[in-house]
Amino acid sequence: MNMSFSHDMDDEYEKLIRRMNPPRVVIDNESCKNATVIRVDSANKHGILLEVVQILTDLNLIITKAYISSDGNWFMDVFNVTDQDGNKITDEGILDYITKSLGPESCFISSMRSVGVKQSMDHTAIELTGTDRPGLLSEVSAVLRHLKCNVVGAEVWTHNTRAAAVMQVTDEETGTAITDPERLSRIKTLLSNVLKGSNKSGLAKTAVSHSATHTERRLHQMMFADRDYERTADDALDDRQRPNVDVVNWYDKDYSVVTIKCKDRPKLLFDTVCTLTDMDYIVFHAKIDTEGSDSYQEFYIRHVDGSPVKSDAERQRVTQCLEAAIKRRVSEGLKLELCTTDRVGLLSDVTRIFRENSLTVIRAEVATKSGKAVNTFYVRDASGYPVQPKTIDSIRQVIGQTILKVKGSPEDLKSNPQESPTRFLFGGLFKSRSFVNFSLVRSYS
Repeated sequence: MNMSFSHDMDDEYEKLIRRMNPPRVVIDNESCKNATVIRVDSANKHGILLEVVQILTDLNLIITKAYISSDGNWFMDVFNVTDQDGNKITDEGILDYITKSLGPESCFISSMRSVGVKQSMDHTAIELTGTDRPGLLSEVSAVLRHLKCNVVGAEVWTHNTRAAAVMQVTDEETGTAITDPERLSRIKTLLSNVLKGSNKSGLAKTAVSHSATHTERRLHQMMFADRDYERTADDALDDRQRPNVDVVNWYDKDYSVVTIKCKDRPKLLFDTVCTLTDMDYIVFHAKIDTEGSDSYQEFYIRHVDGSPVKSDAERQRVTQCLEAAIKRRVSEGLKLELCTTDRVGLLSDVTRIFRENSLTVIRAEVATKSGKAVNTFYVRDASGYPVQPKTIDSIRQVIGQTILKVKGSPEDLKSNPQESPTRFLFGGLFKSRSFVNFSLVRSYS
């Protein structure tokens, strides 16, 4: 059978099922005194839990409790959510969006809108994975600037000596997506060389995409494919810092029960559900609860083939992958927020200033909104010691006191000086290494 025809048939069948059994969304601001309660009932399908959680987390809502049941052909979820300040959701625009995105009107949105995909085609997405090393973001940004690419959005994660980034770029002159095959090939070649650095045999991957994927889910997939979950010999993370992940089999019901105890943070549930989904596990029941700063998650799962976890090796892999998913964007370091008028080369200039002040960026979120650059960086001193206040003062004098704001106190940082600087990726190059006249670009070409 033609694969395209088969997919079309599946698509039409799914639409028929959803029309016969339209999803129902109830939003309740009365029954719980400190949270908005969202109930979702719909026909069950693989990945629906991730789809619902993704919609809620993309709105920057905090999920404080959740009860999930999808055993059989029906999916029933209850979520207690608040805004970032811990308040109920009262904005009519947000409530209407939730209802339309999860309710009956979503039936008529093509199921080709798979989980993880956003419909936006005004930029070219560049995906980068490689070995963690100091200064790479400065190098990548300088190369893109040299190639007349404007970075309009980016998200960067580092974990366990590995790094991944999804960068949205446009042509510097036209402000549109870059489509010329020869130019794209040159961009890939130069960036691949930058990722490899002096280690030409090192593992590095550069990909260019015109489809606009959900950045955070794609980063999880990229780091999972790069096997960042494998513990290294010099892994300094002790048991007290490591999330408590346990996987046991409930033989009477043929489930594997996954329990997770860790510090709570925004988007934690998205990260764990995303990982289970991408590992081809189905969540049949789940309970999510938070108490103070702690989170408790309990999932009853089976593999898509219908079986629970079948071996110690599989159990260890599930445990390590969930640990990695939780740790990838733990907000370590000092948080810096930059807001200014966007311009070509801004990211390159800012990361160069960080590098010249011996700061390493361990996570970054870069966005452009209505001509404004809104960037967030989590930084540490490249040596592993706490960031000194005088260093931040020096950087703010160069960038601008009102442009760059500090969201944490340098004195409160508790970085471990014994950690190897090679664990860090972005920033922290020696001041003597400069990008004058883009000699760096020529050296990789």
